[in-house]
Amino acid sequence: MKHLLSVLILAVAAGTSAMAADVPIKKSGNILVDQNGMTLYTFDKDTPNSGKSACNGGCATNWPPATAGSGASSSGDFTVITRDDGSKQWAHQGKPLYLYKEDTKPGETKGEDFKSVWHTVKD
Repeated sequence: MKHLLSVLILAVAAGTSAMAADVPIKKSGNILVDQNGMTLYTFDKDTPNSGKSACNGGCATNWPPATAGSGASSSGDFTVITRDDGSKQWAHQGKPLYLYKEDTKPGETKGEDFKSVWHTVKD
């Protein structure tokens, strides 16, 4: 009986880990970061819950989208949107997520309040 209970606990734990692994975003202090510890940002020109990004072309060169894999699926506050070029991007509470090209090390927040329209994601 103890063995069966241990197996069930492990199975539940493994299932939980698999679900959490679907969204490669975590908290570092009070901000959201990607799986590499790089700070995530939102853009004021994005319309929440529109499923669209207002940052394309040259904008996306400076502010790369937080890309989602082709098999990624929404979970909780995290959704997957389709960009103009057909690629997938993570969104948090309906706002697309981005990295900043000037952040070169985990934990850097050089893009915070850039031009008063880019903001770290606080959770």
